Amino acid sequence: MLKTASTAAPAWPLRLTITLAALGAAGLTHADTLHVAAAASMTDAMNEAIAAYTAEHDDVEIVPVYASSSTLARQIANGSPAEVFISANQKWMDWLDDEGVSVQQRVDLLQNSLALVAPADEAEGDFTPGESGELTSLLDDGERLAVGDPDHVPAGIYARQAFEALGEWDALEPRLARASDVRSALALVERGETPAGVVYQTDARASNGVTTLGLFPLDTHDPIVYPAALIDAEGNDEAAAFRAWLEGEAATAIFEDHGFSSALDHPAHAQ
Repeated sequence: MLKTASTAAPAWPLRLTITLAALGAAGLTHADTLHVAAAASMTDAMNEAIAAYTAEHDDVEIVPVYASSSTLARQIANGSPAEVFISANQKWMDWLDDEGVSVQQRVDLLQNSLALVAPADEAEGDFTPGESGELTSLLDDGERLAVGDPDHVPAGIYARQAFEALGEWDALEPRLARASDVRSALALVERGETPAGVVYQTDARASNGVTTLGLFPLDTHDPIVYPAALIDAEGNDEAAAFRAWLEGEAATAIFEDHGFSSALDHPAHAQ
């Protein structure tokens, strides 16, 4: 019957009606999508921050990606989408800039501390690196110390600096269990695959599977600062608004609740 000209209604009004209805539906459901690449140590805090932001901005969808800062920087340089990048150190933000990626509105956002952790059900007592003895004393024969890979993972780079400052790098280097990011190092300790590990204080705080034995003295490593920036986001008002929101009181309260401290007292590393 639809093919019978004498009984079928003209096709174009129906198509027009469907098209207009589809456009109307799209207008009701459309949301701008922001891709946020953030260091793995920020997973819990950033998930909470994104939930708080999108609750007040229902016209924006935020898609986070978490990994080692080195991995994220390389992915961005190779074309992976990211309008906002938050690195766990200055090095990988600098590297992106050197690679010719447009890094805009850069600011030092957060600070962290380096913690020595052990499995929660096995740990006994406190151990302050540099005061309680050598870190190798925590390892029996054949055991390893979990860290982010010191060759590229920021947490591992900071750990190496601390080991060198304490005069223990040569002894520890062959006994490291090198993980692809700090959360993977944390998981090794949580599962009891290593008797101890070095992670950020915020990672230790987020886990029920480890206990913090002690913190590394601040003078044994570079300040652990997280720079945030827009990436190739010239004219992207939504990305700029979210990055600016990360500096505000609501976001700062969330980050501090997860153990970070604000780095906004430091001079902004503006680009």
